[in-house]
Amino acid sequence: MIEEIKYMHRDSGCIETEKVYGENWLSLIYGTSLGKIPLWVAIKRAWFSKWYGQRMNTPKSKEKVLPFIQNFKLNEEEFLKKPSEYKSFNEFFSRELTREARPVDQDSKSAIFPADGRHLGIQNLSKVERIFVKGQQFNLPSLFKSEKLAKSYKEGSMVISRLCPVDYHRFHFPVSGYSSTPQLINGSLFSVNPIALRQNIGIFWQNKRYLSFIESSNAGKVASFLVGATCVGSVKITSQLPADITKGEEYGYFLFGGSSVLTLFEKGSISIADDLLESTSQGMELYAKMGQSLGTVN
Repeated sequence: MIEEIKYMHRDSGCIETEKVYGENWLSLIYGTSLGKIPLWVAIKRAWFSKWYGQRMNTPKSKEKVLPFIQNFKLNEEEFLKKPSEYKSFNEFFSRELTREARPVDQDSKSAIFPADGRHLGIQNLSKVERIFVKGQQFNLPSLFKSEKLAKSYKEGSMVISRLCPVDYHRFHFPVSGYSSTPQLINGSLFSVNPIALRQNIGIFWQNKRYLSFIESSNAGKVASFLVGATCVGSVKITSQLPADITKGEEYGYFLFGGSSVLTLFEKGSISIADDLLESTSQGMELYAKMGQSLGTVN
Protein backbone atom coordinates (compact mmCIF):
# COMPACT_ATOMS: atom_id res chain seq x y z
CA MET A 1 0.00 0.00 0.00
CA ILE A 2 1.14 3.56 -0.78
CA GLU A 3 0.79 6.13 2.00
CA GLU A 4 -1.99 8.72 1.91
CA ILE A 5 -1.26 12.03 0.20
CA LYS A 6 -1.67 14.97 2.58
CA TYR A 7 -1.81 18.65 1.62
CA MET A 8 -2.53 21.97 3.31
CA HIS A 9 -5.68 23.80 2.17
CA ARG A 10 -5.03 27.56 2.01
CA ASP A 11 -8.65 28.63 2.53
CA SER A 12 -9.39 26.39 5.51
CA GLY A 13 -5.88 26.21 6.96
CA CYS A 14 -6.44 22.48 7.52
CA ILE A 15 -4.41 19.47 6.44
CA GLU A 16 -6.51 17.33 4.12
CA THR A 17 -6.16 13.94 2.44
CA GLU A 18 -6.24 13.84 -1.34
CA LYS A 19 -8.91 11.69 -2.91
CA VAL A 20 -6.97 10.24 -5.81
CA TYR A 21 -8.74 9.49 -9.09
CA GLY A 22 -7.69 5.98 -10.18
CA GLU A 23 -5.84 5.35 -6.90
CA ASN A 24 -5.88 1.54 -7.19
CA TRP A 25 -4.50 1.70 -10.71
CA LEU A 26 -1.75 4.16 -9.72
CA SER A 27 -0.81 2.06 -6.70
CA LEU A 28 -0.40 -0.97 -8.94
CA ILE A 29 1.66 0.89 -11.54
CA TYR A 30 3.95 2.81 -9.18
CA GLY A 31 3.82 0.66 -6.07
CA THR A 32 4.62 -2.82 -7.38
CA SER A 33 7.31 -4.49 -9.47
CA LEU A 34 4.61 -5.97 -11.70
CA GLY A 35 3.33 -2.46 -12.46
CA LYS A 36 6.59 -1.50 -14.16
CA ILE A 37 5.70 -3.70 -17.14
CA PRO A 38 2.59 -1.74 -18.34
CA LEU A 39 4.30 1.53 -17.33
CA TRP A 40 7.16 1.02 -19.79
CA VAL A 41 5.23 -0.86 -22.47
CA ALA A 42 2.24 1.44 -22.76
CA ILE A 43 1.32 4.00 -20.13
CA LYS A 44 4.14 6.50 -20.64
CA ARG A 45 3.76 6.28 -24.43
CA ALA A 46 1.99 8.92 -26.50
CA TRP A 47 -0.24 6.37 -28.25
CA PHE A 48 -1.79 5.31 -24.93
CA SER A 49 -2.77 8.89 -24.04
CA LYS A 50 -4.09 9.45 -27.56
CA TRP A 51 -6.17 6.27 -27.38
CA TYR A 52 -7.58 7.12 -23.95
CA GLY A 53 -8.19 10.71 -24.96
CA GLN A 54 -10.26 9.56 -27.94
CA ARG A 55 -12.41 7.46 -25.61
CA MET A 56 -13.08 10.56 -23.50
CA ASN A 57 -14.22 12.44 -26.62
CA THR A 58 -17.01 10.00 -27.51
CA PRO A 59 -20.69 10.82 -26.82
CA LYS A 60 -20.87 7.74 -24.56
CA SER A 61 -18.20 9.22 -22.28
CA LYS A 62 -20.68 11.88 -21.10
CA GLU A 63 -22.20 9.16 -18.92
CA LYS A 64 -19.16 9.61 -16.65
CA VAL A 65 -19.87 13.28 -15.96
CA LEU A 66 -22.57 13.13 -13.25
CA PRO A 67 -20.95 10.26 -11.28
CA PHE A 68 -17.66 12.17 -11.38
CA ILE A 69 -19.31 15.35 -10.06
CA GLN A 70 -21.04 13.44 -7.28
CA ASN A 71 -18.06 11.31 -6.30
CA PHE A 72 -15.68 14.26 -5.98
CA LYS A 73 -18.32 16.73 -4.71
CA LEU A 74 -17.65 19.38 -7.35
CA ASN A 75 -19.48 22.72 -7.11
CA GLU A 76 -21.82 22.87 -10.12
CA GLU A 77 -22.60 26.53 -9.43
CA GLU A 78 -19.09 27.40 -10.63
CA PHE A 79 -19.63 25.78 -14.05
CA LEU A 80 -20.37 28.02 -17.02
CA LYS A 81 -22.63 25.26 -18.45
CA LYS A 82 -25.01 22.76 -16.88
CA PRO A 83 -23.65 19.20 -16.54
CA SER A 84 -26.25 17.93 -19.03
CA GLU A 85 -24.94 20.31 -21.72
CA TYR A 86 -21.50 18.69 -22.03
CA LYS A 87 -21.29 16.44 -25.10
CA SER A 88 -18.35 14.34 -23.83
CA PHE A 89 -16.31 13.81 -20.69
CA ASN A 90 -13.38 15.70 -22.20
CA GLU A 91 -15.61 18.72 -22.86
CA PHE A 92 -16.65 18.62 -19.22
CA PHE A 93 -13.10 18.05 -18.03
CA SER A 94 -11.82 21.21 -19.76
CA ARG A 95 -14.89 23.18 -18.63
CA GLU A 96 -14.94 26.94 -18.25
CA LEU A 97 -16.01 28.50 -14.97
CA THR A 98 -17.96 31.67 -14.27
CA ARG A 99 -15.86 34.82 -13.87
CA GLU A 100 -16.95 35.10 -10.23
CA ALA A 101 -15.69 31.59 -9.42
CA ARG A 102 -12.01 32.56 -9.75
CA PRO A 103 -11.40 36.23 -8.84
CA VAL A 104 -7.89 37.42 -9.72
CA ASP A 105 -5.79 39.19 -7.08
CA GLN A 106 -5.64 42.76 -8.40
CA ASP A 107 -2.66 43.93 -6.33
CA SER A 108 -0.11 45.15 -8.90
CA LYS A 109 2.68 43.66 -6.76
CA SER A 110 1.25 40.14 -6.69
CA ALA A 111 1.90 37.21 -9.01
CA ILE A 112 -0.89 34.62 -9.07
CA PHE A 113 -1.21 30.86 -9.23
CA PRO A 114 -1.69 30.01 -12.92
CA ALA A 115 -4.04 27.12 -12.16
CA ASP A 116 -6.07 25.43 -9.46
CA GLY A 117 -4.10 22.71 -7.76
CA ARG A 118 -1.64 21.61 -5.17
CA HIS A 119 1.46 23.78 -5.16
CA LEU A 120 5.09 23.68 -4.05
CA GLY A 121 7.16 26.88 -3.75
CA ILE A 122 10.95 27.23 -3.76
CA GLN A 123 12.50 30.64 -3.06
CA ASN A 124 16.05 29.82 -4.19
CA LEU A 125 16.56 26.90 -6.56
CA SER A 126 20.27 26.73 -5.74
CA LYS A 127 19.42 25.95 -2.10
CA VAL A 128 16.71 23.32 -2.45
CA GLU A 129 16.55 21.26 0.73
CA ARG A 130 13.67 19.00 -0.22
CA ILE A 131 11.08 18.39 -2.91
CA PHE A 132 8.75 15.79 -1.37
CA VAL A 133 11.80 13.93 -0.02
CA LYS A 134 15.40 14.96 0.59
CA GLY A 135 18.01 13.96 -1.94
CA GLN A 136 16.03 14.66 -5.11
CA GLN A 137 17.87 17.29 -7.14
CA PHE A 138 16.06 19.57 -9.57
CA ASN A 139 17.84 19.58 -12.95
CA LEU A 140 17.19 22.97 -14.56
CA PRO A 141 19.31 22.45 -17.71
CA SER A 142 17.35 19.26 -18.43
CA LEU A 143 14.05 21.04 -17.79
CA PHE A 144 14.90 23.84 -20.24
CA LYS A 145 16.88 21.44 -22.44
CA SER A 146 19.40 24.28 -22.53
CA GLU A 147 22.26 25.31 -20.23
CA LYS A 148 21.99 28.88 -21.55
CA LEU A 149 18.28 29.32 -20.83
CA ALA A 150 18.51 27.64 -17.43
CA LYS A 151 21.34 29.91 -16.26
CA SER A 152 19.02 32.87 -15.60
CA TYR A 153 16.97 30.79 -13.13
CA LYS A 154 19.76 28.93 -11.30
CA GLU A 155 19.29 31.06 -8.16
CA GLY A 156 15.73 32.04 -8.99
CA SER A 157 12.36 30.94 -7.60
CA MET A 158 9.90 28.30 -8.78
CA VAL A 159 6.29 27.35 -8.13
CA ILE A 160 5.09 23.88 -9.14
CA SER A 161 1.33 23.73 -9.66
CA ARG A 162 0.04 20.14 -9.87
CA LEU A 163 -3.46 19.66 -11.26
CA CYS A 164 -5.51 16.59 -10.27
CA PRO A 165 -8.25 15.18 -12.52
CA VAL A 166 -10.83 16.72 -10.15
CA ASP A 167 -9.46 20.25 -10.62
CA TYR A 168 -10.43 23.06 -12.98
CA HIS A 169 -8.10 22.35 -15.92
CA ARG A 170 -7.70 25.72 -17.58
CA PHE A 171 -4.46 27.58 -16.95
CA HIS A 172 -3.87 31.33 -16.92
CA PHE A 173 -1.01 33.84 -17.01
CA PRO A 174 0.61 34.48 -13.60
CA VAL A 175 1.72 38.06 -14.43
CA SER A 176 1.07 40.70 -17.05
CA GLY A 177 3.53 41.35 -19.85
CA TYR A 178 4.50 40.15 -23.32
CA SER A 179 4.30 36.37 -23.81
CA SER A 180 6.26 34.41 -26.38
CA THR A 181 4.76 31.55 -28.38
CA PRO A 182 5.05 28.26 -26.43
CA GLN A 183 7.67 25.88 -27.83
CA LEU A 184 7.29 22.10 -27.63
CA ILE A 185 9.97 20.04 -25.88
CA ASN A 186 9.12 16.40 -26.63
CA GLY A 187 9.22 13.62 -24.07
CA SER A 188 7.29 10.82 -22.35
CA LEU A 189 3.92 11.03 -20.61
CA PHE A 190 4.43 9.75 -17.08
CA SER A 191 1.82 10.50 -14.41
CA VAL A 192 2.51 13.64 -12.35
CA ASN A 193 0.64 12.25 -9.37
CA PRO A 194 2.75 12.57 -6.18
CA ILE A 195 2.79 8.75 -5.97
CA ALA A 196 5.00 8.93 -9.06
CA LEU A 197 6.77 12.21 -8.23
CA ARG A 198 7.87 11.00 -4.82
CA GLN A 199 9.81 8.28 -6.63
CA ASN A 200 11.14 10.44 -9.45
CA ILE A 201 11.02 14.26 -9.54
CA GLY A 202 12.75 13.97 -12.92
CA ILE A 203 9.33 13.33 -14.48
CA PHE A 204 9.11 17.11 -14.97
CA TRP A 205 12.05 17.14 -17.41
CA GLN A 206 11.35 13.71 -18.89
CA ASN A 207 7.77 14.50 -19.90
CA LYS A 208 6.49 16.31 -22.95
CA ARG A 209 6.22 20.02 -22.14
CA TYR A 210 5.75 23.49 -23.61
CA LEU A 211 7.98 26.43 -22.68
CA SER A 212 7.12 30.10 -23.01
CA PHE A 213 8.49 33.33 -21.52
CA ILE A 214 6.66 36.39 -20.23
CA GLU A 215 8.58 39.67 -20.35
CA SER A 216 7.09 41.49 -17.38
CA SER A 217 7.67 45.12 -16.40
CA ASN A 218 7.85 44.33 -12.68
CA ALA A 219 8.57 40.58 -12.36
CA GLY A 220 11.39 40.20 -14.87
CA LYS A 221 11.45 37.38 -17.41
CA VAL A 222 9.07 34.68 -16.18
CA ALA A 223 9.39 31.15 -17.59
CA SER A 224 6.29 28.97 -17.85
CA PHE A 225 6.26 25.22 -18.47
CA LEU A 226 3.07 23.33 -19.36
CA VAL A 227 3.87 19.72 -18.51
CA GLY A 228 1.93 16.91 -20.16
CA ALA A 229 1.17 13.67 -18.30
CA THR A 230 -0.51 10.30 -18.71
CA CYS A 231 -3.71 10.83 -20.74
CA VAL A 232 -2.80 14.51 -21.24
CA GLY A 233 -0.91 14.35 -24.51
CA SER A 234 -3.00 17.29 -25.69
CA VAL A 235 -2.32 20.80 -24.41
CA LYS A 236 -4.65 23.31 -26.03
CA ILE A 237 -3.49 26.93 -26.27
CA THR A 238 -6.45 29.34 -26.49
CA SER A 239 -4.46 32.59 -26.33
CA GLN A 240 -3.16 34.09 -29.57
CA LEU A 241 0.60 34.35 -29.03
CA PRO A 242 3.00 36.10 -29.13
CA ALA A 243 1.10 39.02 -27.64
CA ASP A 244 0.67 41.39 -24.72
CA ILE A 245 -1.20 39.50 -22.00
CA THR A 246 -2.86 40.38 -18.69
CA LYS A 247 -2.47 38.63 -15.34
CA GLY A 248 -5.29 36.09 -14.97
CA GLU A 249 -6.05 35.98 -18.69
CA GLU A 250 -6.71 32.45 -19.99
CA TYR A 251 -3.69 30.80 -21.60
CA GLY A 252 -5.17 27.39 -22.48
CA TYR A 253 -6.27 24.04 -21.06
CA PHE A 254 -5.29 20.40 -20.59
CA LEU A 255 -7.42 17.50 -21.78
CA PHE A 256 -8.23 14.50 -19.57
CA GLY A 257 -5.77 13.55 -16.83
CA GLY A 258 -3.69 15.34 -14.25
CA SER A 259 -0.89 17.69 -15.21
CA SER A 260 1.37 20.51 -14.01
CA VAL A 261 2.38 24.10 -14.65
CA LEU A 262 5.86 25.20 -13.55
CA THR A 263 6.43 28.96 -13.10
CA LEU A 264 10.00 30.20 -12.72
CA PHE A 265 11.22 33.66 -11.72
CA GLU A 266 14.70 35.16 -12.00
CA LYS A 267 16.82 35.73 -8.88
CA GLY A 268 15.43 38.34 -6.50
CA SER A 269 12.35 39.15 -8.58
CA ILE A 270 9.73 37.67 -6.24
CA SER A 271 9.12 36.74 -2.60
CA ILE A 272 7.15 33.49 -2.45
CA ALA A 273 4.12 33.51 -0.10
CA ASP A 274 4.89 32.44 3.47
CA ASP A 275 2.26 29.67 3.67
CA LEU A 276 3.53 28.17 0.41
CA LEU A 277 7.14 28.15 1.64
CA GLU A 278 6.09 26.69 5.00
CA SER A 279 4.11 23.78 3.55
CA THR A 280 6.86 23.03 1.02
CA SER A 281 9.50 22.95 3.79
CA GLN A 282 7.44 20.14 5.35
CA GLY A 283 7.33 18.20 2.08
CA MET A 284 3.64 19.01 1.71
CA GLU A 285 1.76 20.76 -1.08
CA LEU A 286 -0.52 23.77 -0.55
CA TYR A 287 -3.92 23.71 -2.24
CA ALA A 288 -4.88 27.10 -3.70
CA LYS A 289 -6.99 28.33 -6.58
CA MET A 290 -6.10 30.11 -9.78
CA GLY A 291 -6.08 33.85 -9.21
CA GLN A 292 -4.86 33.73 -5.62
CA SER A 293 -1.45 35.26 -4.85
CA LEU A 294 1.60 32.98 -5.01
CA GLY A 295 3.95 35.75 -3.92
CA THR A 296 4.92 39.42 -4.05
CA VAL A 297 7.01 40.98 -6.80
CA ASN A 298 10.08 42.69 -5.34
